[in-house]
Amino acid sequence: MAIRNIRGVEDEILRKKSKEVLVFDEKIKTLIKDMLETMYEFNGLGLAAPQVGILKKIVVIDIYDGNGSIVLVNPIITKQKGKQTIEEGCLSIPNKYAHVERPAEVVVEALNEDGEKVRLEAKEVMAVVVCHEIDHLNGELFLDKMIPGTLEIVTDNGQEKKV
Repeated sequence: MAIRNIRGVEDEILRKKSKEVLVFDEKIKTLIKDMLETMYEFNGLGLAAPQVGILKKIVVIDIYDGNGSIVLVNPIITKQKGKQTIEEGCLSIPNKYAHVERPAEVVVEALNEDGEKVRLEAKEVMAVVVCHEIDHLNGELFLDKMIPGTLEIVTDNGQEKKV
């Protein structure tokens, strides 16, 4: 396993649409392991393959609730319910945070790392992270969906400033 470089907001790969995973070989399994290791190294709640420079529909998530990590390959949101507003950040956009309105609940159908069908019912924080990571697969960033006037930048000395 290896820690991969996280692509920054200026990298055009983050604005491209990812392709479906059709083959579940050792290369894909290694990518998933590397993504998990990278997410944990940088204390992220989730990571999408485009963030490490790979245009594949793969996301890894761990909201540190004791349930461990989740791998979603080719995820599709099939249902959403309610609304919630939460402050989001992103490993590709360090030190910037903004409020985003997201569904309160989502149902996702996907494949796991072995190509088996999985269904995830996500609420609250998990629903936000799932939506955030799936957005990455479509070339979208939380900055595209932020509520105007809520962007905050945390400076090196820890002070926040609204933009």
